[in-house]
Amino acid sequence: MSLTSRVQSLRLVVGVVSLAVAALSMPLTGVSAGVGAASAARAANAAAPQTISLDGEDLGRPFDGVGGVSAGGSSRLLIDYPKKERDEILDYLFTPNYGAALDLLKVEIGGDVDATVGAEASHMRTADEVDCTRGYEWWLMREAAKRNPDIKFYGLPWGAPGWFDGGYWSPDRVDYLVAWVECAQENGFTIDYLGGANESGFNRDVYVRLAEALAEKGFGDIKIAATDNHNPPDYWFAAPEIAADPELNAAIDILGEHDVCEWRTLQRQCHVSDAARALGKPLWDSENSTQDYDVGAEPLARAMNRHYIDAEVTGNLNWALISAWYDNFPIGGTGLMLAERPWSGFYEVGPSIWVDAHTTQFTEPGWHYLDSASGYSAEGASHVALRSADTDDYSVVIETLDSGEAETLRFEVTGGLSDRPVHVWSTNLSTPSTADDFVRQGSIDAADGAYELTVEPGHVVTLSTTTGQAKGTAAANADPGAQLPMPYAEDFEHVGSLGLARYVADVHGGFEAARCAGGRNGTCYEQQVTQQPITWHNTNMPPTTIVGDPRWWGDYEVGVDALLEKSGHVELLGRVDSQQHNAAGYHLRVADTGEWRLFTQDLRGRDRTLASGSVAAVGTGTWHRLALRFRGEQVTALLDGDELASVEDADHTTGQVGLRVGGWQRAQFDNLRVVPTGPRPSFVRHTDMTATATSEHTANDFGHNYVAEHAIDDRLWSTWRSALSPVEPLPQAITLDLGESTTVAGVAYTPAVTPVAGGITSYTVSTSKDGKSFTNAASGHWAGTYATKTAPFDEPVQARYVRLEATDVNGCPRAPTVAELNVSRTELIPLGEGEPPTDPDLTYPHLVPQSQMTATATSQQPGYEAGKAIDGNCGTMWHESWSPYTPPPQSLTLDLGGTYDTTALVYQPRQDGNVNGVVTDYEVAVSADGETFTPVADGTWAGDATTKTAEWSATSARYVRLTARNGVNGHISAAEVNIAHTG
Repeated sequence: MSLTSRVQSLRLVVGVVSLAVAALSMPLTGVSAGVGAASAARAANAAAPQTISLDGEDLGRPFDGVGGVSAGGSSRLLIDYPKKERDEILDYLFTPNYGAALDLLKVEIGGDVDATVGAEASHMRTADEVDCTRGYEWWLMREAAKRNPDIKFYGLPWGAPGWFDGGYWSPDRVDYLVAWVECAQENGFTIDYLGGANESGFNRDVYVRLAEALAEKGFGDIKIAATDNHNPPDYWFAAPEIAADPELNAAIDILGEHDVCEWRTLQRQCHVSDAARALGKPLWDSENSTQDYDVGAEPLARAMNRHYIDAEVTGNLNWALISAWYDNFPIGGTGLMLAERPWSGFYEVGPSIWVDAHTTQFTEPGWHYLDSASGYSAEGASHVALRSADTDDYSVVIETLDSGEAETLRFEVTGGLSDRPVHVWSTNLSTPSTADDFVRQGSIDAADGAYELTVEPGHVVTLSTTTGQAKGTAAANADPGAQLPMPYAEDFEHVGSLGLARYVADVHGGFEAARCAGGRNGTCYEQQVTQQPITWHNTNMPPTTIVGDPRWWGDYEVGVDALLEKSGHVELLGRVDSQQHNAAGYHLRVADTGEWRLFTQDLRGRDRTLASGSVAAVGTGTWHRLALRFRGEQVTALLDGDELASVEDADHTTGQVGLRVGGWQRAQFDNLRVVPTGPRPSFVRHTDMTATATSEHTANDFGHNYVAEHAIDDRLWSTWRSALSPVEPLPQAITLDLGESTTVAGVAYTPAVTPVAGGITSYTVSTSKDGKSFTNAASGHWAGTYATKTAPFDEPVQARYVRLEATDVNGCPRAPTVAELNVSRTELIPLGEGEPPTDPDLTYPHLVPQSQMTATATSQQPGYEAGKAIDGNCGTMWHESWSPYTPPPQSLTLDLGGTYDTTALVYQPRQDGNVNGVVTDYEVAVSADGETFTPVADGTWAGDATTKTAEWSATSARYVRLTARNGVNGHISAAEVNIAHTG
């Protein structure tokens, strides 16, 4: 029996893959030979292997690399990490053969505007000023290059300074970009790629002039990428224009568009147009949302392969490089890694790091795809192969997330590719652990050029002739629940070389260290942007910066010294519990005239005045101390030690502090202090608990999942939510196992940090010693706000298990949400008590059954058809077409299926937390025949998610038409529409 035939009969199950060797000249090394009976039987009975031809001469497009995007404030907290942990994080991102080993780093060219989760500093705040030291992206680029000298850099602006003459696409943009390239050169960097603007349209003349200006300045080697837009379904919309314009075609080197595998989905399909492909330029997904660091790995793994298979995309850059911003933001956690706790040094390495490593550690930019070896298997696995441009090395990456069952793949190697041993690495994405990610499984020697491999569903596997790969081992040892200590103080005397105070993160505008004014010695913190910038996506607000732990218990006093340079006002913020393009919390505003106002701002940026008045003018150029004191639901405002007002309010009960300047002018701050006003509750550590629930939404839904463990993970952006598909009926409950019996005096409940339905409004809390027999400890009603609320017990009890049962929630769908659930050993102050809910159905006892209606619309987006407004599911919606965009007015016409004496239209806006399209100006008309309509009502509605009505005198009709004359952000949508009648 020959060696070859003996080896062909051997199959070894190796962890998640089984290897069969068709020809062997050396033993299989580093592999366990244990064969499970089930796996062996399955392998023996498997269908004939699918053959994949690895032909080294079948060259496809060159591979351009894998990268990350640092922009929109996404990396701000990273610079404040302790050096040890910061170096470990940077190693995971950039060091070759350690973690993600990124090839590309794309950075924001700052514009001092809120560009997603925060603002980044501009290098040109005025037309005649260039400061090449400003901002932290230079620091990040330096750290990346230190670890990987071959890394390539890509610059792109989001917002723009206000001095541009002619608006966003002013010709000044070219000078601005060239000045940034010159700053990069001054800082020791070579820029490889440059874009014109992020998700802000396309301007032919700017790109042509940019290419000319770069060449004139000696930067002709820089490749220009366009258009950096997200324009589904026509992702590559500019390709025909580029093809038809020789000058524009010559200016643009790379076509880069965003989320071409469909934004925040499972990314099962990637898109390219014939026009884009025909241009022959490199095609990039120049910003692909990585989604949550813990659930985004599967979509990323699909995209990494399917980019090329489906769309010939050869560059993939992920936003965010790292989730290093405060977590009171709805898309917290979006990144390859998590680094939100600089004070403790806690960070997490998610599986997305290892998904990237499966490509980056086995390839180099400049390698070529092998077209015949890139495709899909019979079971749905995706596979791509690449070969070195300089040697005979090759690598194959296989993704099996959509495979129906295990299958065997046969690889036949020709065309001058290496016959050296092939090393096998695998990641199991079907488990929550990262211990089985990026594990070397062994090596195969296929000297005569053929071998087989059996792959299981739910994995990423790499085969490669290259060596040197490794899985980094560093890990943070801090408790994720460790909070920034209070008292907290910042006198701004010890800011670093970047001029940024530790943990202070700009949301909008530019705050930096500066010499104190007003006769004060030392260093203060100054808002330095004096002309309103051109915003990105209309994320406009006054200059604002925030600091502190978003989980801070709200019993504290915050104070700061403030000085106005010119007439205007400053604000001190407290209990900031969300910062989604706003600063939801309490604001004390003081003007130079002496006028003051205490107000609360909600998650949608709406203000409600609590108190106001006037004192002697504070003037300009002088220092005054503003303070906010909180204790329970008592809010007190002070100026220079004197009480201005004291009110009761429960809109916000926890959160950060912040500073704001009323206009685009210089103002200074000093001696920021936060001190407790009462004892913080003694909460049971979340790391000692486990959580279970009556139901949970486990699917990746728009980049998140909603499992019970999220309620005890010390992250405000992640939530537990009961099952949504379908919605499980109330009551729904979450149960915490505290790990051991302890004193329990109550619970603190934190809803989601974004305006979504599911906030618990009626509840019961019960406790148990054995997890079987539960005793009620508290029950009641909570207000429908997004503030943290408490359920104090009448008397402390001894318990190991604590259960929160939601018996009613606000909004729709009626699925309770919990961002964080804390169990207190000590007495809790009552917070957020509410009233028993009323029955909304009593208002209109007679509604036309939606099941007998039909709906048509003047415009509708595919997937958001008119019928979605009468399907009885508030989680769906009708939406006017946004691609192509059809502006208001737009109308929705309902055929009631019969004639009724109609009296009212009930309009429920979309309930997904996004107010785009909420109707704000409307007319209702009715008809007997569907042709002649008579207006019966018109008016305006608030642009929020609350249910709205339009009423009229009883009118006989079969058809009702809602004409939306305007809606939030120029869009029109409706979750549900009902018609009331007399009965």
